Amino acid sequence: MTTDELERRLTEKLPVDRLASVASFFVSRIDTLADERIEERASALHDPAARAELTSLQGRVAIANAKLAYQSFKSLCAEPRFRALAERGARVQRPLWASTSTKNPSYSDVLYVESLIGPDTVNTLPFETIAAFRDHGRARPTIEEDVDGARLTIERLAQAGVSLPAITQQVLEEGLRKFAEPFEKLLRAIEAKRATPAATRGTVRLAVP
Repeated sequence: MTTDELERRLTEKLPVDRLASVASFFVSRIDTLADERIEERASALHDPAARAELTSLQGRVAIANAKLAYQSFKSLCAEPRFRALAERGARVQRPLWASTSTKNPSYSDVLYVESLIGPDTVNTLPFETIAAFRDHGRARPTIEEDVDGARLTIERLAQAGVSLPAITQQVLEEGLRKFAEPFEKLLRAIEAKRATPAATRGTVRLAVP
């Protein structure tokens, strides 16, 4: 929950110490789209050195974005308003790294796990990524490694004319649609089953991505 919402609950004399929430960030989906945009820009460059410099950003944007988001998270938690809430038992809204399976086979299959390990974070992993990390992943705090490098990556991306806000907005819209469509299908299936006489009801099977 946000600071405003927690403060409102205190004003209404409601507890804040039993609430937990996360702020979800897509990760690998950011790189998938950013890599496409970078490739489009690079293909228009005639200078091989400039093209190589630009394509060197591929596979780095998503992690840089997440690391900077974590810095913003820490800043919010350090603000006096939240510290006052924490003294009343309020919990931080933890960053949740979503879409952390590696989409590009040329990248490490544990790239988005190893690079984003740190306090107060959550990582949602598909089974194959869990198995890969158990097999050869390295568990060590990395979320605050080379934050300056992360800033430089985002700056270089903008200088190349690739808009990170446009990328994140597109990924958000696509992600919401991919979650909304199966949920709406589920609701329709439930309504259809409720309207069916009990004796003729079957089993509802849905494939949710």
